[in-house]
Amino acid sequence: MPTFPDVDTRDADAVSARIREHLWDIDPNGDIKLFEDVYALAGEMFRGEVGDFRPVDLKYHDYQHTLQASLCMAEILAGRHRAQATPSFTWRQCMIGMAAVLMHDSGYIQTAADGPGTGAKFTYTHVLRSAAVAASVLPKLGVNLAEIDMVVNAIRCTGARSNINSLPFVCDTDELIGMCVTTADYLGQMAADDYPEELEILYEELKESDDYVGTPVENRLFSSASDLIRKTSGFWRHFVLPKFESDFRQVHQFLAQPYPHGPNPYIDAVERNIEKINQRIATLAPESIDS
Repeated sequence: MPTFPDVDTRDADAVSARIREHLWDIDPNGDIKLFEDVYALAGEMFRGEVGDFRPVDLKYHDYQHTLQASLCMAEILAGRHRAQATPSFTWRQCMIGMAAVLMHDSGYIQTAADGPGTGAKFTYTHVLRSAAVAASVLPKLGVNLAEIDMVVNAIRCTGARSNINSLPFVCDTDELIGMCVTTADYLGQMAADDYPEELEILYEELKESDDYVGTPVENRLFSSASDLIRKTSGFWRHFVLPKFESDFRQVHQFLAQPYPHGPNPYIDAVERNIEKINQRIATLAPESIDS
């Protein structure tokens, strides 16, 4: 079975080239300078080459995850354009959407003042930190204040506890961009071939954050890596999919080939991953999963 996606998301140049293809499907003459500038800046930030930002020190919410989400976002935008969905996005709105997804996890990147530990300790605050980072760096790339509001709203949508209905969207397209970014965030990571093997790493990030804020053991979402693994199928079935159908207005359907009833490569890849996880749970003892 071929790997998914069919571009190496560890290769920033390959991902950038594929994203350009999707964007030019929307407008072959579109000016992608803003995308290229933000893409380059995101890479520099994750590598610790900007100001006092340190290189990202996470293995789950790393640069590859941002590339996975950004690739999925570009595919959603292109699919939405092909479907002639309304309200339509302007080219500039597409660029702002790409800027938002590229910045959506920048809050995990530590600065020199953040002290010991990894960026995982900011799990519960990384959305607000990401919004603040985006608001501080994007104006230097020509993003105006109204557009910054769009980026910030889109990033705030990605929080697992976010109430989308309470966010200060200024228009329907503003809200839809946030839904596209958040859908890409979920699907980019959960559809990746190595998602089942990454769950222990995700648990360690969550544990560090719980330790950092002093969450009592009995109040934590997951008691162990095996607990997280066992709950992953339910997370997909009873949390993510319902959000796709309601809060996010089914924008995942724009990934279907063809739209709207053709196979959806991202949803199919997640389902394969959930099956792998369920098989693992069925065959391994809990202590083996934790080891």
